Amino acid sequence: MTDQPDTSSPHPWHRFVALGDSFTEGIGDPDPEVPGGHRGWADRVAEELGRSVAGFEYANLAIRGRLYQQILDEQLAPALELDADLISLFAGGNDVIRRGDPDEIASAMDEAVGQLAANGATIILWTGPDVGNTPVFNLIRGRVAVYNENIRAIARRHHTAVADLWAMRSLTHESMWAEDRLHFSPAGHQTIAVEVLETLGVPHTLEPFDAGEPGVRPWREARQQDLAWARHHFGPWVVRRLRRTSSGDGVLPKRPQPAPVFGRPMPPGSEGAGDSSPERMGTSPQGGSGAPPVS
Repeated sequence: MTDQPDTSSPHPWHRFVALGDSFTEGIGDPDPEVPGGHRGWADRVAEELGRSVAGFEYANLAIRGRLYQQILDEQLAPALELDADLISLFAGGNDVIRRGDPDEIASAMDEAVGQLAANGATIILWTGPDVGNTPVFNLIRGRVAVYNENIRAIARRHHTAVADLWAMRSLTHESMWAEDRLHFSPAGHQTIAVEVLETLGVPHTLEPFDAGEPGVRPWREARQQDLAWARHHFGPWVVRRLRRTSSGDGVLPKRPQPAPVFGRPMPPGSEGAGDSSPERMGTSPQGGSGAPPVS
C-alpha cells in the first residue's frame, strides 16, 4: 500500500489478509455465528487489531486440506490484489505430513514471500509445532524441524515476522488440541492468537490459556481413547488420502473480501461467555483435547 503507516495508533496496519489451510481457516474452533462457522486464531487477531484502528479490514482466504502449491496457486494472486499491509502465510503443513520435501516447499515459499513483501507489507510466517510427544506424528518430527529451519531462513532473507509454534511448549498440552488431534482447540487458537499479537508488538486484551501440568490417564482409558480417535478421525483422514479427496473439496474462502470484523463472545463455558462487548473479549477460553495443523 502507498500510504505511510499511522504511528499515532497502537499499530500501523489497516488491512489484514490471511492465507493458508485449515490452521488459518480456524478448524477446531467452531462458532456458528461467524463466517464459515469457524473462528480460529486469525479471527481473534483481527478482532484485536480492529479494536483500535478505525476502518480496519480483514480477509481470510484459507481453505482446509490445501497443499502448499494449491495455496500459492489459488490464494497468492487474490491476496496481492487486496493490497494488504499485513499478511499471514502458512503453507506446507499438509505436505510435510504426507512426506513432502521441505526444501521443495521452501523454494516455492521463498518466491511467494518475495512477491507478498514487495509492496512493503508486513509478512507473518510460521514454524510448525513440535510433535515429538505424539505416538503417530512423532515420526515426522525431523521433517518438521527441517521445514522450520527453512522458514526461518526465508524470514531472515525477506525481513518477515515469525510466529514460532515450535517454541510454544504450551501447545504440547492435550487441551490445546481438538478431539481429532489434528487441529487446535479454541484454547489452542486463543494461545496462538496471543503469540501472533505479541510477535507483532501489539497491545491486546487476550489471555493465554494456562493449561497447567498434563494429567496422567489410566492405561486402559488412554488406549480406548486412542482407538476411538483412530476410528473416527485418523481412519477417515487416511481414506481421503487413498481416494485423493480433500476435506476442502467444494469449500470456498470464509472471508474472500476485506471487511470490518467485530468482537465475538468466548466459547460456551468460558468466563464472560455471552458477553460480546470489547471489554470481555480477552477472557481465557476453556478449550476442547497433537500433530502439525493439517486438514
